[in-house]
Amino acid sequence: MTLPNRRWASTKYSKWGEWMASEFPVDGVELTQLLVVADVERARTFYRDVLGAKVFREYGGTSVVLQFQGNWLLLVTGGGPTKDKPDVTFAPPGDPKSVSHQLTLRVPSCRAAYDVLKSRGAQFITPPVDWGGEIRCFFRDPDGHLLEISEVT
Repeated sequence: MTLPNRRWASTKYSKWGEWMASEFPVDGVELTQLLVVADVERARTFYRDVLGAKVFREYGGTSVVLQFQGNWLLLVTGGGPTKDKPDVTFAPPGDPKSVSHQLTLRVPSCRAAYDVLKSRGAQFITPPVDWGGEIRCFFRDPDGHLLEISEVT
């Protein structure tokens, strides 16, 4: 199946001169995954040294933008409401046993990735488990965010 190329099929302008697109997403839209961390330096070190992410930009000790496998990862310290999100507080995970979010890395060999990441300091919950159609295992970043490596078999 070939997906249609997302373009500005019909770009219109409002009476204020702002663009309004008839389609979304369009070329140029990128997704950034945001993780709230307690210590941005510690998190940067983990994602850079353990996972191999590349540091793209850092902002005053409170946030770091990383590139990882064609994706953006934004690590930010917690903070209270702002005028554009007046009832939202950002906080790192409170209970590592209760998960509402995880990052999954699809890998060609779960066991090989496990060996490399473990040698770099990743602390896995269990070694890889073979589920028949998938081999997977989980580990956490320094703030308790859950990460999975998974191989389709």
